Amino acid sequence: MSITSITQRNSVRVSGNGKRTMVLAHGFGCDQSMWRYLIPSFHDDYRTVLFDHVGSGSSDLSAYDTQKYNSLEGYADDLIEIIREVGGEPVVFVGHSVSAMIGLIASLKAPHLFAAHVMVGPSPCYVNDGDYIGGFSRDDIDDLLHTLEGNYLGWSSNMAPAIMGAPEQPELGIELTNSFCRTDPEIARQFARVTFLSDHRAILARSATPTLILQCSDDIIAPRAAGEYMHRMMPGSTLHVIDNIGHCPHLSSPDACSAAMFAFLAPMSLSRDA
Repeated sequence: MSITSITQRNSVRVSGNGKRTMVLAHGFGCDQSMWRYLIPSFHDDYRTVLFDHVGSGSSDLSAYDTQKYNSLEGYADDLIEIIREVGGEPVVFVGHSVSAMIGLIASLKAPHLFAAHVMVGPSPCYVNDGDYIGGFSRDDIDDLLHTLEGNYLGWSSNMAPAIMGAPEQPELGIELTNSFCRTDPEIARQFARVTFLSDHRAILARSATPTLILQCSDDIIAPRAAGEYMHRMMPGSTLHVIDNIGHCPHLSSPDACSAAMFAFLAPMSLSRDA
């Protein structure tokens, strides 16, 4: 696949002035615009690469393949192609929500492409299992998916504000609702099923890439316990809890996110002093 077709497929956008490259990937129901409050902090120190997962934002919808994207592996393969073509190597990868696991899968396939991970609101498994707290029972997830499949627009209107949180910034909940509603319902239904039924706890210990886990103090999608579990399971990981209500701190608390990221990256010569 040529660089032009990859760029078009994933609506890749490159900016920034730094020597090092930072690649940022959005979560379910979102697109690359969700990073607009965070990337200005890194513009002078990084070359930033934004993109949309196939099926989201301004990606090429004709490239959506239900078989390929029936697991996170398909998205991870896309990420590897993007980094190889436009990212430079190795990169700092920033993944929100499900994209944190997509990045982890990609780094296990091609570890030389990744210098560091920043995982924003990650969860390796959303379903409670014994002592593991994922935040939802299996019945909760089944009900969520059933509602989504029966009335996607209604589900989006009800769920997006709760996912966003940020009670003092209601406009962000409206923005996320609109983002969800712009997504093709059939694609959203499959991506939701792949996301919420995934379980990647078994691969956490295999990570060899330095990782910052950015967890919110109050998040209905990725509870603090999930981040603490990941920190215990992932060698070389750092857990930082942001005082924030909601699942999208890069929108509602971007300064806290960027400060934690710079503090994490600096000792590895991956920050502004590199």
